[in-house]
Amino acid sequence: MRMTFRWFGEGNDTVSLQQIKQIPGVEGIVWALHDVPAGEEWPMEKIMEIRRQADQAGLHLDVVESVNVHEDIKLGRPTRDLYIGNYIRTIEKLAQVGVKVICYNFMPVFDWVRTDLHKETEDGATALFFEKSKIHGTDPFELVRQINENSTLTMPGWEPERLEHLTSLFEAYKGVTEEDLWENLQYFLDAVIPVAEQNGIRMAIHPDDPPWPIFGLPRIITGQDNLRKFLALHDSPANGITLCSGSLGANPDNDIIAMIHEFADRIPFAHIRNVRVFDNGDFIETSHRTQDGTVDISGIVKAYHDVGFTGYARPDHGRHIWDEQCRPGYGLYDRALGIMYLWGLWDAYQRGAHVPAGAKEAVR
Repeated sequence: MRMTFRWFGEGNDTVSLQQIKQIPGVEGIVWALHDVPAGEEWPMEKIMEIRRQADQAGLHLDVVESVNVHEDIKLGRPTRDLYIGNYIRTIEKLAQVGVKVICYNFMPVFDWVRTDLHKETEDGATALFFEKSKIHGTDPFELVRQINENSTLTMPGWEPERLEHLTSLFEAYKGVTEEDLWENLQYFLDAVIPVAEQNGIRMAIHPDDPPWPIFGLPRIITGQDNLRKFLALHDSPANGITLCSGSLGANPDNDIIAMIHEFADRIPFAHIRNVRVFDNGDFIETSHRTQDGTVDISGIVKAYHDVGFTGYARPDHGRHIWDEQCRPGYGLYDRALGIMYLWGLWDAYQRGAHVPAGAKEAVR
């Protein structure tokens, strides 16, 4: 397991590269050009500037999250070939600076949805929260306003310049079915996967967050059966999954440990985080500790250990603790704590694998 840390860039993140470098076992950043609108080709000079910054800090930039997919590609519009061409040229440029994995998603309009970015918990921390019943009565325009209010930092998936066309986007998706979305995803994969293969890059789709339809929009990357169907669309090592335990874990029916064992060779990137799911379908993001949520984090790390996982991982979202002022879900403190919990589990499984059977019995 190769540990990484998501970083949003100088002037757009409360966490510095120097702080990231000091977290034990973290070797690289997960990055993107967040000022480049979805669909545009990434400028090489901006890519090289991130490489310079990462090199200076002694961190690799092997993983990009995300090269966003333009809505015209998801909708299957005639203009999609233009945006796919830009995507292909971006893949080729990223390969030149050593990128190995590109995380992306195929969620219509919204990358992720929460109803409260700072829900207070029992211990006084705050965390991202999803209130299922509230969504049914919420105007999506009001949700956009709430997500972006009073923030000087970009909110991935909620960029104002993209969502200012919300009315026309919702109109465009009327009548778009799950099968339509599958067909448009197939078209995209057929174009980009051969290019990724040629450039030594693995594409890694992120599950829908949460893994069910929102505001009547179709969602298709929601569970084990759909992931199996997705991988069959293009049977190539370059067509992979970003297995996110938090996104998939919002549905307690999802068996993430079984997914790790089934899809092990097609998971180049893992998001490991915990959520607590309530009986009414609400969920809140918690610490990474297994006991604090509904997701079996210790079992998930053991599964990665047992399958010999050598891909990239990151702690994904964290709570806001110790009065940290940060981008919702992306502070330093709780994600660093999460990394150390994940390393503790990993090291224990590694050590246990090399302890003689007699010594194990003595310990018991």
